[in-house]
Amino acid sequence: MTARPRLALVGDRSDRVPAHGKLHELIPHFGVEVDWLPSATVTEVIADYDGIWVVPGSPYADQTNVLHAIRTARTRDIPYLGTCGGFQHALIEYTRNVLGIHDAEDVQYDADAQTPLIVPLSCSLVGETAPLHFSPGSRLASVYPDCESTVETYHCKYGLNPAYVDAILASSLHISGWDSEKAPRAIELPDHPFFIGTLFQPELSSSPADVHPLIEAFLAAVTRRSQSL
Repeated sequence: MTARPRLALVGDRSDRVPAHGKLHELIPHFGVEVDWLPSATVTEVIADYDGIWVVPGSPYADQTNVLHAIRTARTRDIPYLGTCGGFQHALIEYTRNVLGIHDAEDVQYDADAQTPLIVPLSCSLVGETAPLHFSPGSRLASVYPDCESTVETYHCKYGLNPAYVDAILASSLHISGWDSEKAPRAIELPDHPFFIGTLFQPELSSSPADVHPLIEAFLAAVTRRSQSL
């Protein structure tokens, strides 16, 4: 019997995080084996998974381990999805390890960070829905056929510092989703099998009978990796 694909959910589970309860409902319908890994438990074994999803709930108990999981996904071509905190930390990991800005930080960990990459949003998006506009030709856009924009569900207060948008735009990490005021809401690596981070939380607008298309696309990538090994 062929083993099912293995997916790691990285994050510190809490009843206070709406996405976590929603994920509990959705996991039985993913069609893959799922292990929920608290941030303190992440080790080198993370590389054995067919997919890595860093879920909402930052600041994490062990930021270093979360960044290790993201770097492993990025450098080993493991399908990656990061939602809310997973989006923010994908930006931190890339900025530190690819752009060489080693002190890039989320102000939730250090309010006096020398390079405050992740900062409070100008308007909180806790419990909000908002338009999302796609970068033409992006992998994210391909998830929504024949659409230039959509409306997504958010539950966060922090995002990319506008002062560093140009540095990201000049890099190989593409900003693939924007809000109506041109603030970044999604990122991706075009040359990666699947590497997408979103400030919005597709799990919140999913149900067992109607899983968000971005999650479906991610799970399909996880399955392809499993079958290719």
